[in-house]
Amino acid sequence: MKTRITLPFFSAVLFFIVALSSCEEDFNTIGSDIINDDINTEFVDGNTVITFSRKLLPVQTNNLPVYQLGVYNDPVYGKSTVSLLSQVILSESNPSFGFSAKLDSVFLYIPYFSELITTDVDSTYTLDSIYGDSPVKISIYESNYFLRDLDPDTNFEEIQKYYSNQGVIFESFLGELLYSDDEFTPSDEGIVLVSIVDTVEVKETIAPGFRVSLPIEFFREKIINMEGSIELLSNNNFKEYFRGIYFKVESVGPDGSLFIFDIDNANIALSYQYDTLPLSYDDPDNPDNEHLEDSYLLTFEGINVNVYDNEEPQDILDNLLNPDLVNGEETLYVRGGDGIVTVIQLFGDDIDENGVADELEILRDKSWLINEANLIFYVNQNIVTGGSAEPERLIIYDIKNSTFLIDYDMDITSGEEPVNALNVHLGRLERGSDNKGDYYKIRITNHISNLINKDSTNVPLGLIVSQNVLQFGFQDIENIQSPGIEKVPSSSVVSPQGTVLYGNASVNENKKIKLQIYYTETN
Repeated sequence: MKTRITLPFFSAVLFFIVALSSCEEDFNTIGSDIINDDINTEFVDGNTVITFSRKLLPVQTNNLPVYQLGVYNDPVYGKSTVSLLSQVILSESNPSFGFSAKLDSVFLYIPYFSELITTDVDSTYTLDSIYGDSPVKISIYESNYFLRDLDPDTNFEEIQKYYSNQGVIFESFLGELLYSDDEFTPSDEGIVLVSIVDTVEVKETIAPGFRVSLPIEFFREKIINMEGSIELLSNNNFKEYFRGIYFKVESVGPDGSLFIFDIDNANIALSYQYDTLPLSYDDPDNPDNEHLEDSYLLTFEGINVNVYDNEEPQDILDNLLNPDLVNGEETLYVRGGDGIVTVIQLFGDDIDENGVADELEILRDKSWLINEANLIFYVNQNIVTGGSAEPERLIIYDIKNSTFLIDYDMDITSGEEPVNALNVHLGRLERGSDNKGDYYKIRITNHISNLINKDSTNVPLGLIVSQNVLQFGFQDIENIQSPGIEKVPSSSVVSPQGTVLYGNASVNENKKIKLQIYYTETN
């Protein structure tokens, strides 16, 4: 019984080995010698890559995954001042504050991204997404600008978009000044809250954040005294009544500081005392009347809009004004915010005008099996200073369809922490021993394979800074830009950093952008 099963199996294995041996003579190598006796070949310089950079038009900055506040002074691109307009929302509509409510305090709290480190001795916080440590001025105003949910120009069928250049408009609707600090810098110290419970002092430490006291009288009149009014009956009414808070940021020195935060965790807390019975019952003969404490939250879960004021060097703006779309550029710029995107066109011109680049047609005729394909972008260390100012991650996307490449979805490292996630497709910045950035390696194996073997459309690609490569949404551009830029990844809009790369027209042959293809060709 075992023999009848085993002999056909060994016969099949023997046949497979003989067949494989006979086929080895059919494999050829094109472009270079066989590497390590393997059938992979490296094709480095035979394909055309055209690259240039575009200064983005105003970018949509509502519906972002996270938001920014502060001043960031980039060593290459100069200062960027980021302010914020926030719509305030009732945590509970038609609130009841009890009898004889007395407002004791009002605190606004925006927690930073942080990690609690606990040891045997003490506990400390490590901050994340904080850029710079110099003071800035932050002023908080009531805003009288009404933020609409839906766009009337689309018959109220699409959400209203707000853009990075609308700061001047928003500031023309400022109301009462609620708070101002001329020397604000983020701190990594936990915030200690003290309360009295049954005559006992209780202390609680919350995560570091921007926590400031707001005027009691303003919120007494605006909220507490309006109990039972139509203005507090629903959030639709409330958003018309109390239109928002504007955080105006100003620079006070050569540098500054900026923090990124999740606005869903921010709030305005109104702490108050109240009675359980009306004032007429407040006498010694009525012991049932209790004096209690409570709090009510206003949240920022409505519409939020970041606005930017950039001071980019004129020479960079001049270089971006009229890029060479045909031959490409020597220098490439990439920057987050309402920043700068680099455009990449693979395989050159379509001289015969049949809709496919001529070089790509040749590769399709070869029927290569693509083992690996990479774009290598070298950092221009003559311009970039290096160190922490360099962005760790860049992200590449399909400009025409405003989507990520197929390699994004197939990266097996998507479960890693954001700083390391998707590192097969979107390699982290490779640094030298001096901590200066050397190059970024973007692997696009599946994208190239589909172009060659599945007749996929050879779309222009966009390269831009990413604050978190796991954030997969896109933001609109106010108007379409050549070559068809309509959107950019949301993770780029919330990144303040930038870098400078060598383009395809660089005179430095060793630093030009490279398209590497490892392939197998069979007869």
